[in-house]
Amino acid sequence: MPDWPKCFGSWVPPTDASQLPADYKEYYSEYRHQKNVRFATYLDVLGFAKEAEILRNDTSILVESDFNVFKTWTEYLNRLAGAIIGILIIITMISAWVFVREDKKLLMTTVITLIVVIFQGWIGSVVVSTNLMPWIITIHMLIALGIILLLVYVNFRVRRTDFNLATLRQSKTISWLVITCLLTMGVQIILGTQVREAVDIVASDLAYALRETWVSQIGAEFFIHRSFSLLILLVHGLLVYFLLKNAEKTHAIRKAVIYILILVGMEIASGMVMAYMGIPAFIQPLHLLLSTVLFGLLYYVFLLIHYSNKKTAIS
Repeated sequence: MPDWPKCFGSWVPPTDASQLPADYKEYYSEYRHQKNVRFATYLDVLGFAKEAEILRNDTSILVESDFNVFKTWTEYLNRLAGAIIGILIIITMISAWVFVREDKKLLMTTVITLIVVIFQGWIGSVVVSTNLMPWIITIHMLIALGIILLLVYVNFRVRRTDFNLATLRQSKTISWLVITCLLTMGVQIILGTQVREAVDIVASDLAYALRETWVSQIGAEFFIHRSFSLLILLVHGLLVYFLLKNAEKTHAIRKAVIYILILVGMEIASGMVMAYMGIPAFIQPLHLLLSTVLFGLLYYVFLLIHYSNKKTAIS
């Protein structure tokens, strides 16, 4: 979908190329160019002159793809999901006013979340106008992870008094392990976005055929991403070991350990399926979903540890 928030000028996407004007490629190429010129101005102000120059002069960014009904409606459903998320966050923010006197941080967090979601929507429009430029996609992904952390915090803050946590031994060690897991997962997700971009280039060059050969043609990105998974496995293994050793009576944390084990196992398994079975299309979004859920769960565990150590409301 070359425009935003509408799709080919309509709120409901077309289902066939015959529903589009003959010059739609030229029209939307110019439409995206004008948006990129405005975005380049912002980049200049922020000190990213090189990136701004590329946006202004790289004509490959403006090449319009042929209409593809599957990709169009996939993007449309993604936008609908984003709109629903925005509405739910607005409802959450309104609901948080109930706690404005006893917990101002809760309300403030919901307000920040809404602002970030609005900014994320705008960045999504830039992803479209720049024709899926890799570094813009990475920023889009990082903001999404930030939204997940904010929502996890809101949920935990509302429910924190429901937990009956025992004192957690070696809490500082475990806290640093959780932070390490969060950082390594963040790096792995970013590496994953680079692999996805490399896959898209290879797939396009091969006209989306010969899927079983894609991995061998990706290059260093894939091997770095795959090797980094060993570090992911190591740090998560250490975290699980310390949690089980030091949280015998802490039901919430022990339950989280089970979910960590399941998610790490499924994440590695889905990665192996992509590597050795020709990157099945349905596995790619599943692989990303598992990593983002695990990322959110790790932050949830961090909050549990922080709360159990203080044995009081988070301040």
